[in-house]
Amino acid sequence: MAAGVLVCLGALLARWVVAGSEAVVVTVGEVDEAVTLRCGNVSGPRGPVSWYRSASEPVLLVSSNSSFPPASARFSLWNASSLHIAALSLQDEGNYTCQETLNETQQFRVWLQVASGPYQIEVNISTTGTLPNGTLYAAKGSHADFTCTSSAWPPPMVEWWFKTPDSSDEPFGNNLTVTSFTLFLMSPKLQGNYTCLAENMRSGRHRKVTTELLVYYPPPSAPQCWAEAPSGLSMLQLTCRWDGGYPGPGYLWTEEPGALIVGKSKLGVEMLNQSQLSDGKKFKCVGSHIVGPESGASCVVQIRSPSLLSDPMKTCFVGGNVTLTCQVSGAYPPAEILWLRNLTQPKVPIQPSSHYVITQNGQSSTLTIHNCSPDLDEGYYVCRAENPVGVREVDIWLSVKEPLNVGGIVGTIVSLLLLGLAVISGLMLYYSPVFCWKVGNTFRGQDTGDVMVLVDSDEEEEEREEEEEDAVEEEEEEEEEEAARERADFPTEMRKCGHIHRVTALVNGNLEWMGNGLQDLQDDVSELPSDVQEEDRPV
Repeated sequence: MAAGVLVCLGALLARWVVAGSEAVVVTVGEVDEAVTLRCGNVSGPRGPVSWYRSASEPVLLVSSNSSFPPASARFSLWNASSLHIAALSLQDEGNYTCQETLNETQQFRVWLQVASGPYQIEVNISTTGTLPNGTLYAAKGSHADFTCTSSAWPPPMVEWWFKTPDSSDEPFGNNLTVTSFTLFLMSPKLQGNYTCLAENMRSGRHRKVTTELLVYYPPPSAPQCWAEAPSGLSMLQLTCRWDGGYPGPGYLWTEEPGALIVGKSKLGVEMLNQSQLSDGKKFKCVGSHIVGPESGASCVVQIRSPSLLSDPMKTCFVGGNVTLTCQVSGAYPPAEILWLRNLTQPKVPIQPSSHYVITQNGQSSTLTIHNCSPDLDEGYYVCRAENPVGVREVDIWLSVKEPLNVGGIVGTIVSLLLLGLAVISGLMLYYSPVFCWKVGNTFRGQDTGDVMVLVDSDEEEEEREEEEEDAVEEEEEEEEEEAARERADFPTEMRKCGHIHRVTALVNGNLEWMGNGLQDLQDDVSELPSDVQEEDRPV
């Protein structure tokens, strides 16, 4: 029996070789699935069919002749001609031959390709961190390695695609086995979705995995913090800002010293009541970011109650204007400044009007009062400065007075001075008659000298210019001679000042008048009483 089978197979092989080979049909199947191989493209009646596995030696798989059982339960004939293979494996890949005998023997060749996968895709992005929800992130300025692998047969085509929220997909390239690349100096522009696509080129089956990669960076500058009173003066708001980073940082407020935690949040805002406040207390804000620095960055706020500086007293004339100034220093947060009247209790804030004008520049406030009135405006004014840390007040006394008559005061003072001068002059003339003679003698001496100088100037003008020194000596000699003549001509005592004007007539330069003046002067002297004592004469 076995010998007969071998003879039959040999005859079939001989016929196969004689008939030659025809075109090969390619059929693709996937692992673990079933595939059907058709025996040529023939329609109509079919003859007995046998399927062989082509290898170094042909192997009969299944035949329409019931005398030859199938080589395996996975092989069967469909429609009396096609080979059906169930549960494909990679070992089933190869060449298959269909032999049909009708009027003549025909052979049809089929090439079976077996594909597997891709079943799994593994994406790896290095030098990153992972958020609790699985999202990956990289620090700005770092580098990231991208790798995508897949289990498939044959090795799949792998492609990388990148997409930002506001752009379309952008390919990074492809590779037949494994695609890997590195991005240097990660920046916010490289933040987005990275997709790895693996495709089996035989089966057309493909799989893809998309991974979101975020690029994080801390704020470039130091945090800023401050304190303020948002509503009223009963609460204090601490605010901390550390802008410019992604994502936003976290904030921790502590009371210093001691690092007593005040609050922790993503907003950096904490509200404190007055029981938590005191003058000079410090609060510290520490900002933390997911990519560092590890110790974070901080800023400190120190709160202060206000201090006041102002003039304690001011004066305003009736109908005039006056400005009261109040300067606040050291207040943090800035204080609210109010002006009040202290005439009645309780104190009433002054409301701005045409009579009261209130201006404020920073922490300096002024109150200007127009058209001052004693009944309405004189009294105490209160400058009040208040912030959540403390309250300070200062009193200013305003006096309203009648304006002074400056012109009348000046006139009175001038009149008194003239009157005093007149009284002093009268007393001197009354008690010192010799003073008159000295005055007359002084005037006379000056006039005589003037006459001599004028005569000398008219006659010897050119000589005096050439010989200035000689002229000076001559003048001195003439003055001495003139003094001697005066001592010889005039009496040693004169009580009447009225005759001095006769001597002064010498200034006219008339010799006749000069003689008359001297004669009159001698007559006056002769009329003096004879009982004048020697001791009464002026020295």
